[in-house]
Amino acid sequence: MSTEEKLTGDLFEVDKRLSLKPVVDFNSYLRTAFGDGKCTCGRCVASAGDESGYAYQHSFDFDGRATHRRFATTAGSDVLLVLKKAWLSYTKAELETSGNLALNTVKEFVEPQLHKRLLPLLLASGLVKDVDGELQIQAQAA
Repeated sequence: MSTEEKLTGDLFEVDKRLSLKPVVDFNSYLRTAFGDGKCTCGRCVASAGDESGYAYQHSFDFDGRATHRRFATTAGSDVLLVLKKAWLSYTKAELETSGNLALNTVKEFVEPQLHKRLLPLLLASGLVKDVDGELQIQAQAA
């Protein structure tokens, strides 16, 4: 096979791990973790949407559309549960629930159009904390 044929063949090879149920479920979870419009919880209504004193962000802007985190399904423990399943399925190794999260590895099994939702969800759920540019998994979420 020529080099050109090998390159062309590579274009059509799809990583079969991306079609595993836990990976598909994690992508679906990311897609539905945010609702349309700004947050309308009691705190956001009372503060007229000023989130400056909040520990975790409630409202987000993705591609010019206002969205809010769905609190009922996006607690740190919820995010960790679906992430651990997808991680195990994709990497064939348990996710370390302490220390730094390898975000680049997570992005390997997250659909590219959902990458922009990944970090906001991880931070807003309290699952990870940005410490000097590293994402550290928080023990209380485990």
